[in-house]
Amino acid sequence: MAGHSKWANIKHRKGAQDKKRAKQFTRAIKDISVAVKTGGGADPEANPALRNAISNAKGVNMPKDTIERAIKKASGAEADNYELVTFEGYGPNGIAFFIECTTDNTNRTVSSVRSIFSKNGGSLGTNGSLEFLFDRKGVFSIAKEDIPMDMEKFELELIEGGATSIEKEENLIYAYTDFTDFGSMNSKLEELEVEPKNAGLQRIPLNTVELPVKEAAKILELAEKFEEDEDVQDVYHNLELTDELLEEISKD
Repeated sequence: MAGHSKWANIKHRKGAQDKKRAKQFTRAIKDISVAVKTGGGADPEANPALRNAISNAKGVNMPKDTIERAIKKASGAEADNYELVTFEGYGPNGIAFFIECTTDNTNRTVSSVRSIFSKNGGSLGTNGSLEFLFDRKGVFSIAKEDIPMDMEKFELELIEGGATSIEKEENLIYAYTDFTDFGSMNSKLEELEVEPKNAGLQRIPLNTVELPVKEAAKILELAEKFEEDEDVQDVYHNLELTDELLEEISKD
């Protein structure tokens, strides 16, 4: 599980800032749209999914008026008709990929994902073929500066809220929960008046595969190509992110 926060940090470092910001906003708007339609309407107090989507939008510094416009559009007659679709496949050297998309055109998304796989030495698999390689977890990233008590006490509160493990980075901590405890952790953080930088259900590889740095770097390049697709929300893989690999890509 330790590799997850490393990959999150890679995504924050790589890519042009303006392009990355635009993609983050697009994702956040899609999440808001889906939450309004599937979570119970445009009132965040009555719609936990929307409340979480708004929190994540704030986490990428989306302006308040942009968030409000997204909610208004999603609840109107001309709202985009997004649906959630997932894809599974293998990259080079047998690295497994699980890709989550939000799209208004499934045929376009299937074609794009298949093309990225085939042009980069991979292959698209059938749904369900690789899902067993990943464990769906709640993942909460919290800025240390937002924690209202000493770290030891806060960790105990997180465990009470359902945290099964906690990782510490320089300025962030990551709390992981079982799929079924995602709501419990949200409630615990609300009780503590702590707003996470990001919260969501993510797919954590049960086992990782270590590759030589040169081959591993190609896997990260493939992951980046998926990330850049307009319909892709999240990309997961089971590549081991070694310290040597992280040092190499930090030179870019």
